[in-house]
Parts: sequence; C-alpha cells; structure tokens
Amino acid sequence: MKALLVIDMLKDFIDENGALTTGEPGREIIDFIKKRIDEFRKQNYPIIFICDNHEINDKEFEMFPPHCIKNTEGSKIIDDLEVKDTDKIITKRRYSAFYGTDLDLTLRENNVDELYLVGVCTNICVLYTAADARNISYRVNIYKDGVASFDEGAHIFALKELERTLGCKII
Repeated sequence: MKALLVIDMLKDFIDENGALTTGEPGREIIDFIKKRIDEFRKQNYPIIFICDNHEINDKEFEMFPPHCIKNTEGSKIIDDLEVKDTDKIITKRRYSAFYGTDLDLTLRENNVDELYLVGVCTNICVLYTAADARNISYRVNIYKDGVASFDEGAHIFALKELERTLGCKII
C-alpha cells in the first residue's frame, strides 16, 4: 500500500513572514499538494502530516533561526491544507521524519511499503526523510512539483541526490 507524507507545510516555513520561510517557492506548491491529498483521500490511502516541532532551546537553532517552536502559531499546519480526523500527524525534532518518531511503526501497521513525498525543504527534511525510508526498504517517490526550498541550488542538488544516490523515483 502507498501513503502520502506531507512534510513541514507549516506556517513558519510557508507564510511570507514565517521564521524560516521558503518564500514564493513554498507557496507555489500548495495547490499541487492539495490535489495530491484529494487523490489519496479518494483512494483511502493514508495521509500523514509530518510537523517540525521544537523545544525553545533546541540545538538546531545554532544553525537555523528559531522556528516551529512547540505550541506556537508557526508550528501549525498552514490553513490552506485541511487535516481530517482520518489523517495522522507526526511531530519531529530532527530533519528526518523517522528519527525519534513512530512513523515506521505507523506505516508498517498500515501495510505501507511505498511512500509519496511532498513538502519542504527538499534539501533538508524531504531529503533526510527519504534517505531513512530508503535505508529501511521503503519505495520512495518524490513529486517534483510538490517540493520546494528556500535555496534553489540546494533544491536542484537534492532532487538529483534523491534520484541518483537514493534511488527515489522523481515524478
């Protein structure tokens, strides 16, 4: 079975004034993601929202500005995306959605063996989530029109790395 992972479509990454905004590239993928969510819902495939969720003193803030701090407005899923009761929300504190979460268990309980990824940032959380998924034998597909970054060069590099090194299918 397949599942859709919607990675970090959060206010701090997508809103124009978000703490670590991806800017226009992040906003340009919203409609594409909404369509994929609708497709997966119609087929009754799992939709899992992956949400960056940091403590106020997180070590990640030594590299990046504070963002997606637990229980703040910036840590919320953007209003453009509807979350239903049948969807799963998994919070994470690191780049990979697998690290320190129950994502793998959730997927295996639902007999999922193929993942479709959308969201931000291509070169950070999408890349490291895909790498961990491939390392534990999931088939991984990346919607090229459904991922973005605040760094276009890194975005392009990540798509190549996802395909060439990790064996993800870029669709």
